[in-house]
Amino acid sequence: MRIDLHTHSTASDGTDTPAQLVRNAAAAGLDVVALTDHDTTRGHAEAIAALPEGLTLVTGAELSCRIDGVSMHMLAYLFDPEEPALLAERELVRDDRVPRAKGMVAKLNELGVPVTWEQVERIAGDGSVGRPHVASALVELGVVPTVGDAFTRDWLADGGRAFVPKHETDPFRAIRLVKAAGGVTVFAHPGADKRGRTVPEPAIAEMAAAGLDGIEVDHMDHDQDTRARLRGLAKELGLLATGSSDYHGSRKTCVLGEYLTDPEVYGEITRRATGAFPVPGTGGA
Repeated sequence: MRIDLHTHSTASDGTDTPAQLVRNAAAAGLDVVALTDHDTTRGHAEAIAALPEGLTLVTGAELSCRIDGVSMHMLAYLFDPEEPALLAERELVRDDRVPRAKGMVAKLNELGVPVTWEQVERIAGDGSVGRPHVASALVELGVVPTVGDAFTRDWLADGGRAFVPKHETDPFRAIRLVKAAGGVTVFAHPGADKRGRTVPEPAIAEMAAAGLDGIEVDHMDHDQDTRARLRGLAKELGLLATGSSDYHGSRKTCVLGEYLTDPEVYGEITRRATGAFPVPGTGGA
């Protein structure tokens, strides 16, 4: 089985619609794909309706969290999307995205960059606006060559000249909320130090003790040494080790299925989940 447990659609900051994403996942030879848009489940219904036969969809979201001043992302799988407390927290994070993006536009204007809110809004479309949309505007203006080049201290990285913080959930609260909604939690790309400061291993151990299920080990932002270190940490802490592409369509260079999750790990994730279940494709539209 080829299993990719981290992808994004136009419901957040990807460039494929949810329907396009599942069709592309099937074309890429995947057997299982997870749709994990940032702080939203809005793309799930469209993805399910278009799900090709032979492809299974894992519903999820990537939750924005922060611990001790360090931003981090928590992948949540197979939770009940209507559970009130988790829904309210996702809405709180999502509602803060627009004023945050407008604040980044204002800072960029102060730096002499002629980006406009209308430009960012156009790029985001119906998706939950985020830094990648602002980064895409910088690419359009020729300020940086790629979206990745915007995530530096010069521009949009944490603490960068145009960075604006947003509401982010305490990861221990996120774990509790997802568990209460019947879901499974995996710390996304914990060793992605090119993005900024990373969470220290003792804090990951505390999360494991609090019920964290796994960490994302095989990821494009982890070099070989980092993957080996994280795999050892997962074994030490009794955590599941996942792998995935973090696919964003044309917004990033990663491709569907670039990194994969072991079928036994996937099986354990589905065994632990009680809030929702994987959806088998039946040949959607």
